[in-house]
Amino acid sequence: MTNSFIPLNIAVLVVSDTRTEADDVSGKTLVERAVTAGHQVADKKIVPDNIYQIRAVVSRWIADAEINVVITTGGTGVTGRDGTPEAVKPLLDKVLDGFGETFRMLSYQVILTSTIQSRAIAGVANGTYLFCLPGSSGACRTAWDSLIKDQLDARTKPCNLVQLMPRLMET
Repeated sequence: MTNSFIPLNIAVLVVSDTRTEADDVSGKTLVERAVTAGHQVADKKIVPDNIYQIRAVVSRWIADAEINVVITTGGTGVTGRDGTPEAVKPLLDKVLDGFGETFRMLSYQVILTSTIQSRAIAGVANGTYLFCLPGSSGACRTAWDSLIKDQLDARTKPCNLVQLMPRLMET
């Protein structure tokens, strides 16, 4: 285990039928927090709530050996257009159930029972970590500040996701 910070390459995908670069707050929040933490943002895109467009972008990123982490924001609700979990789940080799459970527990402290509407998920695909977050900037702040930031820091004890990266592709 390392005691040094290891900067990761992170890609951010905003899933929205209405947001543009000009008015995207959630994606910008994630980019800002990742950079402030010392990581590089390898790419950032906005796509509509369309399972196949989401899956296409995420698939390209998880096939890119230079990208370590993909974070999506948006499309995790329950409306007919919300399809990020459906787009991403078939790509996952492993699901990190504890992420969604813990995220909803933390969200409950802020939005109470409305947290049951969140289908936030995380997992690993082709050696890349994926986190699918709700579209609100508050949800992105909660997820990054309370969960993702420390797990993407090799100095976090007793364990973190970074220390496992060399073993993700074991067979």
